[in-house]
Amino acid sequence: IFDGHNGNAAAIFTREHLLSHILSAVPRGLGREEWFQALPRALVAGFVKTDKEFQSETSGTTATFVIVDAWTVTVASVGDSRCILDTQGGGISTLTVDHRLEENVEERERVTASGGEVGRLSIAGGAEIGPLRCWPGGLCLSRSIGDMDVGEFIVPIPYVKQVKLSNAGGRLIIASDGIWDALSSEMAAKSCRGLPAELAARQVVKEALRTRGLKDDTTCIVVDIIPPESSPPPSPLPKKPNKLRSFLFRKRSRDSANKLSKKLSAVGIVEELFEEGSAMLAERLGIDEGAGQTTSGLFTCGVCQVDLAPSEGISVHAGSIFSTSSKPWQGPFLCAACRNKKDAMEGKRPSGVKVA
Repeated sequence: IFDGHNGNAAAIFTREHLLSHILSAVPRGLGREEWFQALPRALVAGFVKTDKEFQSETSGTTATFVIVDAWTVTVASVGDSRCILDTQGGGISTLTVDHRLEENVEERERVTASGGEVGRLSIAGGAEIGPLRCWPGGLCLSRSIGDMDVGEFIVPIPYVKQVKLSNAGGRLIIASDGIWDALSSEMAAKSCRGLPAELAARQVVKEALRTRGLKDDTTCIVVDIIPPESSPPPSPLPKKPNKLRSFLFRKRSRDSANKLSKKLSAVGIVEELFEEGSAMLAERLGIDEGAGQTTSGLFTCGVCQVDLAPSEGISVHAGSIFSTSSKPWQGPFLCAACRNKKDAMEGKRPSGVKVA
């Protein structure tokens, strides 16, 4: 879901390019488990590359991007759209973090430390109204894609969370802030239980409109992750084959999962595999001795994937103090343009935005 502001250009650009940028940042030839482990880093690179390439407009967009692969769900998000997981047992997990300045103290501190100012809109007489905003620009969000008219401390680096569902499955509800301003996560989940996915999404929107009226974009996607034995069969089958399919599915799960996963599946608990929300690019890309090196001896930029000669690449850790083990000769490496982008996001160079 992409919820644009100041026009739809950023939302459209992100819709058309984000997926390909993410996939291009995943190394080739990985096994299944390695692919899952590489995905959080690729999501960060894809979000930053999309933002870096969107230079011609002043519009911006939130982005809530969900990848479902069997029982594993990976969510990357910037802004204030939200993704929740409603498990079969009725438990609700939030898989995103709200990047509204009004509600996120850590993000307010990060923005001010990077050179931005946070405050409410002032009107005649000195009175302050409305939510907290970042100046210049007056944006209520601390993270987005686009928004070239505000400081680059409004970053596109996503919060990423990866979970593994039990084999009972679950339901994802992904929606723009027009839904969540009207409904709590519990209300949204409860309003559509028992309905098929498409009708469930319409019901969530209907409930939000009934509660608050149409005051903002109200977009919702519902995705059901259903165990194989719960899927409607192509033709009527007796109960015995259903039990056999269930047994075979559980056997495959046992063969591929560790003991912890099996215990969690048995009691219907969601297993958290990965969570990270730092806005520091060096921390999010990590340390990798051979990151980005090609068979020709060249390197590739850890964000935009362009080829770099060994003398051209700048380590993402050069000058970084986020870890005592960081070494400037270790990858991933950045091209000069992406290094400038990193410095701007961290407030280490002027963003070029002037306050009127």
